[in-house]
Amino acid sequence: WPTNPTSFRAHVAEYCQSLRGLALLLTEAISESLGLDKDYISRQLGKHGQQMALNYYPPCPQPDLTYGLPGHTDGYLITILLQDEVSGLQVFKNGQWVAVDPVPNTFVINIGDQIQVMSNDKYKSGLHRAVVNCEKERISIPTFYCPSPDAVIGPAPELVTNDGRAVYRQFTFEEYHHTMWKDGLKKCLDTFLAT
Repeated sequence: WPTNPTSFRAHVAEYCQSLRGLALLLTEAISESLGLDKDYISRQLGKHGQQMALNYYPPCPQPDLTYGLPGHTDGYLITILLQDEVSGLQVFKNGQWVAVDPVPNTFVINIGDQIQVMSNDKYKSGLHRAVVNCEKERISIPTFYCPSPDAVIGPAPELVTNDGRAVYRQFTFEEYHHTMWKDGLKKCLDTFLAT
């Protein structure tokens, strides 16, 4: 941990605890929106996991020659993103990249691949990327809420279609996480499609 400022570690810990509470509220709301018990998703996560990154994107004189982060979906359950006032997040919509301009004092919530699987494709994880700015630096702080490595992820039985078809097979989050990093930062859900 940085020693300057001395309060950095305490502030980050408080921020992480607050975001855990928000993540739990969001998972309850998502569960209920799917017609499931409000604690359904939470029960599937095992011991739960949370990771945070602090991203710094310096100004780039030729932003069209690089990406801050290439197009990808988040392999976690949900991502809670805090971004500064500099635009850089883009989502892929209707065949094109669209900027998600920052709104002061708000979070951007990304649905991740694990929600897509549990919802049996009723929710979709969004393809997004980060681009750099030619004039300004950008800071973003994503918090990833995820299952524990041994958690078994699969479609909720109540959401399997009338013909009994689950879109995805069951897998451990550890298996998913290994596949995601082995194949690079890209959507890897096809690996887990049901046969």
